[in-house]
Amino acid sequence: MSSNSSKIYAITDSQLMPGELLLEKSALALKAGLAFLQYRRKGGTDEERQQEATQLLKLCRQYQTPLIINDDLALALAVDADGVHLGQQDGSIADARQQLGPNKIIGATCHDSLELAQQAINEGTSYIAFGRFFPSNTKPNAKPASLNLLAQAKLSFDCPIVAIGGINHDNAGQVITAGADYVAVVHSLFAGDQPDLQVSRMQQTLNKVESA
Repeated sequence: MSSNSSKIYAITDSQLMPGELLLEKSALALKAGLAFLQYRRKGGTDEERQQEATQLLKLCRQYQTPLIINDDLALALAVDADGVHLGQQDGSIADARQQLGPNKIIGATCHDSLELAQQAINEGTSYIAFGRFFPSNTKPNAKPASLNLLAQAKLSFDCPIVAIGGINHDNAGQVITAGADYVAVVHSLFAGDQPDLQVSRMQQTLNKVESA
C-alpha cells in the first residue's frame, strides 16, 4: 500500500479547507509525511470535484503518497487516483476491484463489525477501517467502537487496519497499541493553519509508542 513509514492517513474536509486552502493545507501535511491522503468532499459539482482531485493527485505524486478518493468510484477512475474508499452504502467492493484492477487501493468502512470486515476482505479490499473510537467532530453521530475491536481484528485478519474517529495527538497512540496500522485523521490535522506541525507531532508520538 503506502511505501513510506508514516502511519497517518489524512482526510480532507471542505469546511476546514475551503477554496485554495485545500491544496495549501494538503501540501503542508504531505510535506510532513503522510501514509495516505484521502479526498473527501460531499458537495460541489462533478467538474469541481474532478478539478480538485486532479490537483491533489499531482501534489500527492510529488510526495509519492497515494491519493484515495472517498465514496466515488467514478471519480477515482476519471482521474486515475491510487484508490477509492467505500462506505457500506457506496457500492460493491468486488465491482470496484473489477473496475480498478488488482493494483489499486480499495478501503472499506467496517464501523464496529468484524463481520463487515470479513466480507470486505472476501470481496478484495486492501484495508479495513473501523471507528469511531473517540468523540468525532467530523461525524458526531457515528456509532462508537471499542479499542478491543482492533485487537480482535488484528488476530482475525491479515489485512492492514485503519482506525478513525476523533483521533488526535493525545489518543493516537492508544489505537496503534490496540492493533491499528494507521490512524485516519481529519479535524486534528486540518482545523488549524499548521497541519505540517500536527502531522510531525503525531508521528513522533506514534514512533515512541512503537519503540516502547
